[in-house]
Amino acid sequence: QVQLVESGGGLVQAGGSLRLSCAASLRPFSMYAMGWFRQAPGKNRDLIAAISRSGDNTYYRDSVKGRFTIFRDNAKSTVYLEMNSLNSEDTAVYYCAGESSMWPTIPEKFTNWGQGTQVTVSS
Repeated sequence: QVQLVESGGGLVQAGGSLRLSCAASLRPFSMYAMGWFRQAPGKNRDLIAAISRSGDNTYYRDSVKGRFTIFRDNAKSTVYLEMNSLNSEDTAVYYCAGESSMWPTIPEKFTNWGQGTQVTVSS
């Protein structure tokens, strides 16, 4: 059974930072592009960052460019999302997901999901 387990969410003040982690049982992990999505109450779940199998290619949604960094450690089967300069609009449930097709990726390709971790930014 495929499992993706997110961690690192929590409550942070505006301007602060958090690092999310996602440990995946996808095998081999290096054959999966990985992504981070988020869903705020009443809104769609959006892809905000993605990384290719090797880590050489990344994608960022405009709203997080320059503030968030996605990276991965294939030896640990883990993908990370470093989030800086957080603001109230970043409050959401964050999900990691994986998909096994070639880069570039699109949101619809992601079929393996974690359970999500809540990030709340207080102003």
